[in-house]
Amino acid sequence: MSRNYMFTSESVTEGHPDKLCDQISDAILDHFLRQDPYARVRAECAVSNGIVFIAARFATSAKVDLPHEARKVIKRIGYDQQDFNAKTCSILTAPQGFPTLKKAQFDEHSLTEKQIDKIAVDSQVTVFGFACDQTPTLMPLPIWLAHRLARRLADARREGIVPYLMPDGKVQVGVEYRKRKPHRIHSATITASQRTAKSPSLKNLRADILEAVFAPVFEQETVKPDKKTRVFVNPNGVFLGGPSYHSGLTGRKNAVDTYGEFSRHSGDALSGKDPMRIDRVGAYAARYAAKNVVAAGLASECEVALSYSIGLTKPASLQVNTFGTSQKSQEEILDLVHTHFDFRLGSILRQFNLRHLPALHPKGFYRKIATYGHVGRDDMDLPWEKTDKAEMLAFA
Repeated sequence: MSRNYMFTSESVTEGHPDKLCDQISDAILDHFLRQDPYARVRAECAVSNGIVFIAARFATSAKVDLPHEARKVIKRIGYDQQDFNAKTCSILTAPQGFPTLKKAQFDEHSLTEKQIDKIAVDSQVTVFGFACDQTPTLMPLPIWLAHRLARRLADARREGIVPYLMPDGKVQVGVEYRKRKPHRIHSATITASQRTAKSPSLKNLRADILEAVFAPVFEQETVKPDKKTRVFVNPNGVFLGGPSYHSGLTGRKNAVDTYGEFSRHSGDALSGKDPMRIDRVGAYAARYAAKNVVAAGLASECEVALSYSIGLTKPASLQVNTFGTSQKSQEEILDLVHTHFDFRLGSILRQFNLRHLPALHPKGFYRKIATYGHVGRDDMDLPWEKTDKAEMLAFA
């Protein structure tokens, strides 16, 4: 990537059909893990006009009413259209239950290092973690702003500030960079769904969105829109949205879930997978390492790449890239990450307490991170967002 460029990132609201599926998948996961933290779960969902389809594989003694969990999510999000609502939508399920797996029945908090070193991964993947100093949460500015606008759009509907909105919406933000640093807001596009095509007029919708959504988000931002910033609200006209108008599928918003394409990400979905799946939790561990490197002041940008192979207990490959933003060599940063971070599956489970978090958050843990990003959150106390190793790295 050149030093001067324009970059765009997209976010979607909780009512976007893809995100609806992510939340249903993770709500099912939460419910299993609250009863049995050692459950193995893979839940996927698809939605369309009046139909929800859930495919779930699980090895556990826990019981979950899949349609009930789906209906709770749909109701919480706020879908109440005649052709798609929590009460009347058809829910088809394809559950596959298996006996409890003995190899998953261990308490990671009581294991020795030798025992931790025997817990092998059961999937192969390369995951990426990224951090940069563009925002308070050490995330790229385009996806940070896109998430804030999408969340504000959802809040404006939920709080009745713009009462005619429906849950589906999407946002794109373009940021112009100079010398790899955010320089100005190039453009922003907000697409909001409304209850009926007849009301309000497109002119009134645009005025409401600019006042209630766009302006408040940029009040406290350092990089603000200027006279040349292009702002579009529903540029294609009236948008009704939701599963009645376009379908959804679990795991189809990987860039929204991570870094908005500013950095690389795995092609594997994050939602709907229990914490024994390294393609999910490895991404959290990589983010944790990259964030601490940047928080320590060792680099302005850092990407950590971990490659896992089936049957191995630790990454087959660990790579670190600081994109020329560190005064230390790549080898020095790599040595620090090797020394101070443990990327073994058992260690990740133990350090982040990943299998027990749903029991500590009865209203949902994984369901909550299924929208507005699995990383870079400042509204939740996520263990992989901590910078507790930054001071140690700075003086290492």
